[in-house]
Amino acid sequence: MKQILVATDFSRSAGNALSYALAMAKTLKMEVVAIHVIHPTEGINNSTYNAIFIESYYGNKRAALKEWAENIRERENLKDVKLETICDVGFLKTVITKHTETNPVELLVMGITGATGISGIVGSNASMAVTKMRIPTLIVPLESSFTNFPIITLATDYETVLSPKDITALSELLKASGTRKMQVLYVAEKSDEVHIQTGEKRIRDLLPDTEIEFNYIMDSSAPNGIMDFIKSNHTDILCLVKHHHNIIYRLFTSSTVNQVMNKTVKAILVLHE
Repeated sequence: MKQILVATDFSRSAGNALSYALAMAKTLKMEVVAIHVIHPTEGINNSTYNAIFIESYYGNKRAALKEWAENIRERENLKDVKLETICDVGFLKTVITKHTETNPVELLVMGITGATGISGIVGSNASMAVTKMRIPTLIVPLESSFTNFPIITLATDYETVLSPKDITALSELLKASGTRKMQVLYVAEKSDEVHIQTGEKRIRDLLPDTEIEFNYIMDSSAPNGIMDFIKSNHTDILCLVKHHHNIIYRLFTSSTVNQVMNKTVKAILVLHE
């Protein structure tokens, strides 16, 4: 069964991300896996290694994760969604990568703090995921919830070619939306008619069953243009392609992303070329 992977640290934002993932999984008939990573030095007191104590510590963590996840599933009345938990020792990137290499993970979901914003993404686990890992990652702010018929917007400059994994993740997200509709926001500093036509055709070919509405921003201040579009057209889930040196990538290197999330956006899906 295809999986939605949720990284958790037992925080409220992680709990909300799990609720979001469970609601998506019910629609998509997927399995949810909640994963918690124990740092290699966690639980070791004064650098004194005690095998019995540390194994007990790990066991308690695994039991706590299972209870935590089950409580959220029960609270959300989603007991029919298959849920597993994994508690492993290591570093977040390594543990998640290892799991995705041997399991059919379609999407990584991570929660962030802030009622409507993405404050703290720089230097956070969410930032690490979108900058260091090549798995489609859905970033969910605290208190956001998966709604029926969300409005999905893909911001792109047509410079990147999405990976098969990212196309699959985007297709699943569109399927979960219930409408098979998507807004595409073309962002560029100058107009290039041939480039635009080629890019539009490529997206239509990649998502042949999706009704696509194309929109355009020709502005040297692309982040501001994206925010104005979100504000005037409404977007629940903003999809961004992470690619070095392009306009969209700048969103991940400044505080602009905070402002984007404050413009009614309930989640950001980060894709890769």
